[in-house]
Amino acid sequence: MTDWAISIDQAKLGIFSQQKHEFVQIDGFMSNPETARNCAVLQKFAKITPQYPGLRAPLESEIAIAWLEQLSPLLDKAFGEARNGWAMRAWYSIVTTPAEELLPIQRLPHVDGTDPNIVAMMLYLDHTDHGGTAFFRHKSTGLESLTAETFPSYRAALEDDVRKHGLPEPVYATDGEPYFERIHASDGAFNQAVLYRGNILHCGVIDNNLPLPNDPLTGRLTINAMFRPA
Repeated sequence: MTDWAISIDQAKLGIFSQQKHEFVQIDGFMSNPETARNCAVLQKFAKITPQYPGLRAPLESEIAIAWLEQLSPLLDKAFGEARNGWAMRAWYSIVTTPAEELLPIQRLPHVDGTDPNIVAMMLYLDHTDHGGTAFFRHKSTGLESLTAETFPSYRAALEDDVRKHGLPEPVYATDGEPYFERIHASDGAFNQAVLYRGNILHCGVIDNNLPLPNDPLTGRLTINAMFRPA
């Protein structure tokens, strides 16, 4: 497991937006990031959900367990203590869908659920010119994050947006237009990890003019994880 060693020595805790969303950035996350890239080549990638515009393969459980042991104190500090500890799921992911083939749901910012206790992590492992992760405010409601209570009104407002003005063009929502505005973005530097609450509206910063190969060594490879209180 030494090849999969991580460090949180460069972790920076911060907030963004007037709504004060917690955000953690960790540069130099893996001691040897090429280990993850080379391991990704050996995985059997598949399309898992209709929401994600690409392919995924599960991260080995022993790696997730080892990472979680180191990350748990940071999660407690940044997002609030989980009294019974944290649980973690993680995947290798590659964005592969050409912009012109995006489904309507893939053209919009999304959330990973409405539970504010779920924390997402993105580890950028690509050498492409695509970006990191962007975060958004829905213009007509002012919502930046969704809960079980606010989701119905958000959905109704978004449906009204589309009914009046149509679906966004088949492109990745790098700036959020026409129904969202971007409020923050990570730069997506190689071997950088970022953590944030999964109920904040967000999406990957994908350059619509660049190719999206399905090769882990040349495509937009990430490891993304979800943490929830156990």
